[in-house]
Amino acid sequence: MSKVIVSSLYQSDVFIMACRQFDKAADAINLPEDIRDRTKYPRRCMAMALPIKRDDGTVTVYEGYRVQHNLATGPAKGGIRFHQNVTIGEVAALAMWMSWKCSLVGLPFGGAKGGVIVNPSQLSTGELERLSRRYMQELIPFIGPQVDIPAPDMGTNEQIMAWMMDTYSNHTGHTDPAIVTGKPVSLGGSEGRREATGAGVAYLSKRYLEDLGISPSQATAAVQGFGNVGSETALALASYGVKVIAISDYTCAIHNPAGINLAKAVEYVKYNKVLKDFQGGEEITNEQLLTLPCTILAPCALERVITPELAPLLRCRILAEGANGPTTNKADTIIEERGDIELIPDVLCNSGGVIASYFEWLQNLQNYYWTRDEVLTKMFTILDRAKEAVEYQKRKYKFSRRLAALTLGIARVAEAKQRRGLFP
Repeated sequence: MSKVIVSSLYQSDVFIMACRQFDKAADAINLPEDIRDRTKYPRRCMAMALPIKRDDGTVTVYEGYRVQHNLATGPAKGGIRFHQNVTIGEVAALAMWMSWKCSLVGLPFGGAKGGVIVNPSQLSTGELERLSRRYMQELIPFIGPQVDIPAPDMGTNEQIMAWMMDTYSNHTGHTDPAIVTGKPVSLGGSEGRREATGAGVAYLSKRYLEDLGISPSQATAAVQGFGNVGSETALALASYGVKVIAISDYTCAIHNPAGINLAKAVEYVKYNKVLKDFQGGEEITNEQLLTLPCTILAPCALERVITPELAPLLRCRILAEGANGPTTNKADTIIEERGDIELIPDVLCNSGGVIASYFEWLQNLQNYYWTRDEVLTKMFTILDRAKEAVEYQKRKYKFSRRLAALTLGIARVAEAKQRRGLFP
């Protein structure tokens, strides 16, 4: 029997939540004890001090992390988050979920995640560039196109990926676009990558509408979060004919039963940075948005927003998890017991982003590039295949959809570790 690791390094609500999900799934498939801890806990983590010179000449030291959860199935893959509330426990949980996500959809990647404790909106462009480059410089001994491939996440974007790629390329002495994904197209980024996560959330929502016999033109949607994932989800849903009745960011939520003018909302945020004071509907709170009557509710912001207190109040037919870990374990149980909500779990629902990142990595390695339609069509094919596998697992074992998705992802990683064995 393996010795159980009791780790205090990653302790946080979100990491405990991810571990409990793992334990439930491991029990459901009778995962052998001698492989559990090897599959569950991160392979390695890095914590780093990131001193940068500010525009006024002072020096500020930021704290950054990178957690590589699994390297048994291929190079690690995962985003980098710039946010003031980043913790190493959160980063570890996100890396764990990324492992199951990549495995579930059949990508040759392990899971990783990175983060820096910073509010990027409080940095000038020059300061943000210096922080991005310093973070990448510190990671160089531990990453590479065949080792660990970062990507953008909350608070980071194409420009930050461009700075990071340039930093790594200056170290190697040649342009190496495959070191990161989510880059500008002009630097080897993939057509369709920016909108891929949101497009995938919307596509799967449409597929589950079809399963329920609901026409998109008869459906409504509320989308929490109006960053890259949330805005692209809303736009893609609208393109299918769904009426988007509410959107939000951290400043407020906007509700309009007649439908939000998304083009105006995107333009407003482009110039004002936030939704606050957008004149496209009634201003409500994020909590009120989550309990609006709608066909599709898509939380596309932070973790743990669907709480046990909110779960009984949900009035959606489909809960499409565009964010990672938006539903707490207790809330998940309540939703499952209700039985009137079709939950599309995060490891399936938002996997479009990492699928498109995989395509970008492939294109960089081959130096051969695809059109946007090719990228999205290939992505939808993989999403359909993963959805079918999850539904089969759900029916066969009478699992919840989340448990079905997690057991598939976890079992594949565990098998890879067992097949590879333990290096002496």
